[in-house]
Amino acid sequence: MLHHSIMCCYQLLWVKVLCFMYNGSIETNPSLYPFLVSFPQLLLCSLYEIYQALEEALDNNSNHPSVAPIYFPLELARLESVERDLEHFYGQDWREKIVVPAATKIYAHRLRQIGKDNPEYLVAHAYTRYLGDLSGGQVLGRITQKSLGLKGGEGLSFFSFPGVSSPNLFKQLYRSRMNSIELEEEERKGMLEEAVRAFELNIQVFDDLQKMVSVTERESELMHTTTRNRCTRHSSTHSKLADGEKLTVRSLQIQTSLVNASPLFRMVLGICVALATVGMGIYAF
Repeated sequence: MLHHSIMCCYQLLWVKVLCFMYNGSIETNPSLYPFLVSFPQLLLCSLYEIYQALEEALDNNSNHPSVAPIYFPLELARLESVERDLEHFYGQDWREKIVVPAATKIYAHRLRQIGKDNPEYLVAHAYTRYLGDLSGGQVLGRITQKSLGLKGGEGLSFFSFPGVSSPNLFKQLYRSRMNSIELEEEERKGMLEEAVRAFELNIQVFDDLQKMVSVTERESELMHTTTRNRCTRHSSTHSKLADGEKLTVRSLQIQTSLVNASPLFRMVLGICVALATVGMGIYAF
């Protein structure tokens, strides 16, 4: 069965994910905390590019014999939800403000490429993204709402699937539709390879987003160091700026205390973020 074959590919890669999560967790890298705070906005920018490419390809191939069985635009489409959230965070001119890493561009390019050359491979990407987001949507939505202090549903549209009344029943339907797809042996092999590629592309996006934040942190640290040196040389004329730096140091100390507050909290939050990014909640399988 197609669903079980793809699931086996993911199980083979799970060790790699665990290693990735450990190497990039707050336990081993405390500087990751600012990334977790800004994660929803950063991820949304990449999700916009990814879902724009994915849903365009699915729409263009909606009648393809492999795509038609798993084509559920009313229930699963995410692009409009992402756009609403981006407008909430960045304003009406959000398209001029968002920035995405190279891995996101590579992912989107791959989706458009197979949409033209191998539409059946879209099944692997749709399964990876949609069922992962559907599985973890409610839990991750609550985490995002609490961490960012969001009120009501503002900025949380991506995590909501109003067209799906029962996620469990819908996932059963989706899996049965996948298993009904008829493929030649070579096509099946190609789809399984594409499932592995989809998984790895999601991991690369997560890795690039973390690198983006690391660069921003280094630039911020350099700026504070430069300002502090200037204050040392001109303390009499820059007393207000020095006071501002004290507040900055105090803010950083507060962040550090939050990171060290609870190992369990750090572990759970790190795992949730990683699972959200690779687009596959554990219960998707």
